[in-house]
Amino acid sequence: MQTDLPVDTYSQPQRYPARRGSVLPFFLLALFVIAIDQLSKYLVHKHMQPGLAGEVPLIGNWFKLHYTLNPGMAFGVELLPPPYGKLLLTAFRLLAAGGISYYIVRLWRQRAAAGFIACMALILGGAVGNVIDSVFYGVTYHNAPFGSPTPWFFGQVIDMIYVDIYEGFLPASWPIMGGKYVSLWPIFNLADSSIFIGVALILLLQGRFFKQTEQNTAAAAAVPPASEPA
Repeated sequence: MQTDLPVDTYSQPQRYPARRGSVLPFFLLALFVIAIDQLSKYLVHKHMQPGLAGEVPLIGNWFKLHYTLNPGMAFGVELLPPPYGKLLLTAFRLLAAGGISYYIVRLWRQRAAAGFIACMALILGGAVGNVIDSVFYGVTYHNAPFGSPTPWFFGQVIDMIYVDIYEGFLPASWPIMGGKYVSLWPIFNLADSSIFIGVALILLLQGRFFKQTEQNTAAAAAVPPASEPA
């Protein structure tokens, strides 16, 4: 005698059809960011003089190319004490690049919005671009700071994009900062820009990305899974 029993669908694993396409284009986007970042740094190092002597105004004095070396983090911020803080920073960047790469693959498998994955690819490309500077530039461009234990892993990041919102002396009447010379925008590079753009787009479009992810998951759930052989 055969009895039809209800199937507990909630205890059964959901099996969706495989996502079409490939995750490869997102890694190619990261590779493109790395390529243009490294090309820009090579051209600056090859054809520009460091500092004010080689500065090139592009839009008046507001937007300029200015060759400088950055031993620290993005936008010229140095948070860790030299010299071994540099090794910790490079190690962190390497771990971050590996973690982001894994996260991109996971997002792809979870049917996350393509725009969100692209933003993560921009962040990955920027992170790897600056890692290359730290690991190799002390050897290839001989720009490791004086007294570094080794040129490997102590290379300085090349920055060149200078957006000068305000540069000059603050009014003497201002409290605390009065009379001091300030520059209200840092010098950065294309890798920093890629990271900033990726993070900014995620913050601005997170609602849209979440909605697209839900739609992708719902569409996959609506497709009947392929029948398994008996």
